[in-house]
Amino acid sequence: MSVGLILLAVVGILILFGVAQRVLDRLRLTDRQALVFTAALFIGGLIPDIRVTQAFSFNIGGALIPLILCVYLLVRAGSGKEVARTLIAAALTGVAIYYMGRLLPNEPEEMPFDFNYLYGLAGGALAYLFGRSRRGAFVAGVLGAMIADVWSAIDVWTSGVNQPLVLGGAGAADVIVISGLTAVLLAELVGEIIERMARGRQRDEKRVFDGGDFRERGRSK
Repeated sequence: MSVGLILLAVVGILILFGVAQRVLDRLRLTDRQALVFTAALFIGGLIPDIRVTQAFSFNIGGALIPLILCVYLLVRAGSGKEVARTLIAAALTGVAIYYMGRLLPNEPEEMPFDFNYLYGLAGGALAYLFGRSRRGAFVAGVLGAMIADVWSAIDVWTSGVNQPLVLGGAGAADVIVISGLTAVLLAELVGEIIERMARGRQRDEKRVFDGGDFRERGRSK
């Protein structure tokens, strides 16, 4: 079982136990919707790739379902400005992942870990930086990984190499899943830290140190 499928199984368990409720609320997903999408991603990843032409195939769990989920989240976005910002973030993330692939060694054996994990983690981090919101970060991470995959295939084709593109297949599915999850987890983690700091500042502003003790501002001893 690939890392992507393992992560999806973990996500499904967290949803069942209610641990991911806060993240789902920010993504505008209910528990049931999240479980349906997670199950579809997992099961679709086990289905053989679907060939469209000799040069192009796609995986249901690795490409089609993630794309449907991204479209669904974009449709539920709060404004056109958020949609535009998310799509720009996806494009920038895709460019970054593509050039990472160009700069890293050609032989995977030269690296102590699988390139796909690095692409996914880096793509997720960049998607968070560009996407800003939880929803925007997730969509940018998923679409960015797909954009990089398609761009790499076009680059190969233009160089005269007849290599088929399998969108969301094999290791590409891991990149897409890891990128999307990393982006939304970073957004949640950083967002929680910022919110806690803001609440701490608000409490500090309401309290004053007087006579060796703290009291509420404006309240007499």
